[in-house]
Amino acid sequence: MRTRRSMAVLAALTMAGVGVVVAAPAPAGAATTVTCPTGWGSLPKTAADADDGSLTDIRTGRHDCYDRMVLDVPTAGTTGIGYTVHYVDAFVQDPSGIPIPVSGGAIIEILVSAPSYDPETNAATYPGRGGRPLPGVDLTGYRTFRDAKFGASFEGVTQVGLGVRARLPFKVTQLSGRLVIDVAHTW
Repeated sequence: MRTRRSMAVLAALTMAGVGVVVAAPAPAGAATTVTCPTGWGSLPKTAADADDGSLTDIRTGRHDCYDRMVLDVPTAGTTGIGYTVHYVDAFVQDPSGIPIPVSGGAIIEILVSAPSYDPETNAATYPGRGGRPLPGVDLTGYRTFRDAKFGASFEGVTQVGLGVRARLPFKVTQLSGRLVIDVAHTW
């Protein structure tokens, strides 16, 4: 009944010479405009060593504007996680000096002040192996990420190489027990 009444009102307005514009809903699957953050830059990002936890997991995710890597470092305290994240010309395993090939147009080295083992027992807390892809990380279909390799975990610092499409802006954020690295899809 409501539809008939609406059609009658529309017909009456049209006959009276009143212009009527009917907006049609957007078709299913229509693209929406996404505004991406800018200004992150590509210079090194660091925070002082302050953590006492061990690395337990590394995972990735895709977003509209960036690809994300998350390093889980559960801590007993709330002092934060020490890190250095920066672009390098080559990914070189610490301390051996052995080059580790990482695919992509550019390489980001991630150094996190958290061993991949329990310092008290030396039991592994993360199963990464030097020069190998990160366990459980599949970068198929990512716009920016191309490759991710484990470097080493030496003297309380874990090293990861992240291959990206090009030298793009990135940001580093600390959340409770997590270090988050976002690399933008574009400048």
